[in-house]
Amino acid sequence: MKLLVTGGCGFIGSNFIRHLLAAHPDDSVVNLDKLTYAGNPANLADVAGDPRYRFVHGDICDASLVRDAAKDADAVINFAAESHVDRSLMEPDAFLKTDVFGVFTLLEAVRELKIPRLLHVSTDEVYGSVERGSSRESDPLRPSNPYSASKAGGDLLALAYWQTHRVPVVITRSSNNFGPYQYPEKMIPLFVTNALEDQPLPLYGDGKNVRDWLYVLDNCTAIDLVLRKGGDGEVYNVGGGHEVENVVLTRQILRLTGRPETLIRPVKDRPGHDRRYSLDSKKVQQLGWKPRHPFGAALEATVAWYRGHEAWWRPLKSGEFRAYYEKQYGRR
Repeated sequence: MKLLVTGGCGFIGSNFIRHLLAAHPDDSVVNLDKLTYAGNPANLADVAGDPRYRFVHGDICDASLVRDAAKDADAVINFAAESHVDRSLMEPDAFLKTDVFGVFTLLEAVRELKIPRLLHVSTDEVYGSVERGSSRESDPLRPSNPYSASKAGGDLLALAYWQTHRVPVVITRSSNNFGPYQYPEKMIPLFVTNALEDQPLPLYGDGKNVRDWLYVLDNCTAIDLVLRKGGDGEVYNVGGGHEVENVVLTRQILRLTGRPETLIRPVKDRPGHDRRYSLDSKKVQQLGWKPRHPFGAALEATVAWYRGHEAWWRPLKSGEFRAYYEKQYGRR
């Protein structure tokens, strides 16, 4: 297959491209990425010389560029998104542009070029907080913040293009991902790298918010399976099956890094902070998928990766990131 991956220099996208090239020797990948603060070419330095891989610098909102990059593609996989809730509270316009208008641009290109598949990668956050039970694909969307609202908007637009124009879209909605190459504004890499630096771990509210954690390599295999076997116009939840309170996860990270719990720093809860997410993943499991990495072992491997890749994350935590961090949590 000839594949266009958008946002491929980000966390999940880069892991997915690496998975594709390893798992499918006959596939080729064009990676279209704007290289915002979270898009890092170093994430794919190990495959940059592969003749099956090509990088294109650009924005998914640029219709002409998207059509050129998508020409002759058998499928488009969209990872490109503004994805951090905290940032969406401060600059929501960027989220609406990329997560809604960017999806529109991709849909138009797929429609005009008659590309056989568009896989749009979304999130469990579109369902909003779940007090009990687990969200199913047919449940209503109840986003709680500008990030999840923008992702829900993109999802609904994609499904509308299927209904109206029969554009062959399929959507995956995954739970919280973690693993190597994740930008250190997200909880696990932030807390791991802060602990390694003996810096405070800023824990929102009472720390009892619950998230379902999914190792990024397991998400990659699910996305790959849905790409090849999923049904047009369908949505597939991809959950890790490991729900844990934030405070419990924080203590696990401190144990793995050998740091004291005195580094935990309670901070004021953010607006629109959902209490719990949980996904029913039976539908994707019926295609033949299941997570293969136990949470404890995957978390330990993730901590070891950040411990061994300080040259990757230390430059990211200087400059713009430090200014953002201090604005969000105060000076360290």
